[in-house]
Amino acid sequence: MSDEKHTHEHGDGDSAPLHWPTILLGLLVAAIFLTAIFSFQLKSAQYAVVSTFGKVESVTEPGLHFRIPYPIQKIFYFDNRQRCFEGTVGRMEETYTADKQNIIVGVYVKYKIADPERLFNSERTIEEAEKKLNSLLRSDKDQIIGKYAFSQFINTNKDEMKLRLIEEDIKNLLVKPAMDLYGLQVMDVGIRSLGIPQKVTKDVINRMKSERQAAAEIFLGEGKKIAKNIKTEANRKKRNIISIATAKAKTIRAVGDAEAAAYYAVFKKKPELAVFLKKLDSLKSIVKSRTVLVLDTDTAPFDLLKPNSENLDTKK
Repeated sequence: MSDEKHTHEHGDGDSAPLHWPTILLGLLVAAIFLTAIFSFQLKSAQYAVVSTFGKVESVTEPGLHFRIPYPIQKIFYFDNRQRCFEGTVGRMEETYTADKQNIIVGVYVKYKIADPERLFNSERTIEEAEKKLNSLLRSDKDQIIGKYAFSQFINTNKDEMKLRLIEEDIKNLLVKPAMDLYGLQVMDVGIRSLGIPQKVTKDVINRMKSERQAAAEIFLGEGKKIAKNIKTEANRKKRNIISIATAKAKTIRAVGDAEAAAYYAVFKKKPELAVFLKKLDSLKSIVKSRTVLVLDTDTAPFDLLKPNSENLDTKK
């Protein structure tokens, strides 16, 4: 009896206590495992497409999202940042202009995924969508370039070049089909390289020289015309000034003649006085400073230098 009691007591003492840390760790691992199975994480630079038995739904908000485990639901991720795509069109490709000139143009397109669901339904992957975008870009590029003349691509006069307008035309043509067909939002289209084939380079250079020479001739002609107009205007002003000066001189001469007439009336009464004054004026003109002259005093007007010359004139 005592042995049974001892055995019973010993059995109760061997019962193991509960290990809560281990249990909590197991629950945590299970929770993490279930979370990984029934959810997915979407980053801020990503879009996702959830496919449930072929039916797709786009997810654009970043964070943790519920999902049904594979194979019921499949998750496809897409980068939502802007991308710069050149493809084969970005490389140098020959295209004809409106005036049938051969030109080499490389273009690029900046875009981002705006509708991941449409992209997934049409092409599944961005790589396949870019192949289709490449074809669209080539077609639109050829169509727009074919509307512009060669001189609007390459010209020494920057005002004649229309590169930015050409880029805008290609972009406007590409925007709608890229969005409608593949869910791609086109941000910009640009020309990354521009050139001409080597076989036509010489002809182009010669043509550009001829154009510059023709422009130079026009400028020279305009310069000569302006110079002629300036000379004609100067001659006209010259004639006007001379005409005005001549008229003024005639007026002054007329006034002088009128004033001289009064003196002439006096000189007629005393001609010897007139002769005397005339000789004085001549002497003033000839001898303007201290001068030594050896002359015949019998010659006018030097006869005035003879003594009593005034008396001689008076006697005459």
